[in-house]
Amino acid sequence: MLGIIFANCAVLSFTVMDAVIKSVSQVFPTGEIIFFRNLFAFIPLLAFAWWRHGGVPLKTSRPWGHVMRGVFGVASMFCFFLSYKLMPLSDAIALGLSGPIFITVLSVPVLGEQVGWRRWSAVIVGFVGVLVMTRPGSTLFDVNALVPLAAAILYAAAMISIRKLGATEPPTTIVFHFTAFATLASLLTIPWGDIDPAQAWVMPSGWGQLGILIVIGLLGGVAQIVMTMAYQRARAATVASFDYTALIYGFLLGAIFYGERPDIFLIVGGCIVVAAGIYIIHRETAVARAQHREPPIPPLPTNE
Repeated sequence: MLGIIFANCAVLSFTVMDAVIKSVSQVFPTGEIIFFRNLFAFIPLLAFAWWRHGGVPLKTSRPWGHVMRGVFGVASMFCFFLSYKLMPLSDAIALGLSGPIFITVLSVPVLGEQVGWRRWSAVIVGFVGVLVMTRPGSTLFDVNALVPLAAAILYAAAMISIRKLGATEPPTTIVFHFTAFATLASLLTIPWGDIDPAQAWVMPSGWGQLGILIVIGLLGGVAQIVMTMAYQRARAATVASFDYTALIYGFLLGAIFYGERPDIFLIVGGCIVVAAGIYIIHRETAVARAQHREPPIPPLPTNE
């Protein structure tokens, strides 16, 4: 029960962070938001590492593995944050939840995993849910919907990288290497900052804007810590299932703060994607038990 409580608190923190990011997405370019998101996340992450481990284990024998994980993770984060600028919050979150579907697809060629007909059926159902939300070919189709879908694919690639790294690297090492990589990589966007070349990095005008950027980083860091604690207290599949509560939180925050009203297509499609994702997690757990090993569920969300 404590693990479930931590999982919900972590997902809520990530979703609140997303809502705050949306509030400043028209002021600051995406690259700059990524920089502050990761820079100030170091504050709670370092405090937690020193409290629990007496230091930060940064030594690694697989530097290129961390680089690949960092590239996919930062690219995914960029697309996720950019989608909050281009779309309603609830739409972007709902489309982004298709990540586990793409993880299943990529696990076959990259990890050589065997995926049975049940999980392939869930993948197909999940794609139907995505089609319901995006309605391609209709006059209502929004090309911006491709941004959170790209984020979900890149998120899946990042999770596959974590699975490969997790065989030899502790979770704390993976998290800190990624946070450092994301902080440094975001500096490369200083000249342009966003898809709009005219929106280069801008200095925060006053303590109010700087405070918002600090809050974004602190929320992200605290959410990562609480999610880690959730995985330490409950089975991975149980915790991963609660990632989908982000859909509810996204709907509520979008309605309260941005006056968003999701249409029936988004609600129905989102529910289909959530159901497919939960079933995929269930099947991965069943297969893991049959093989007497831990289910390969990603330990930390990287879209935030």
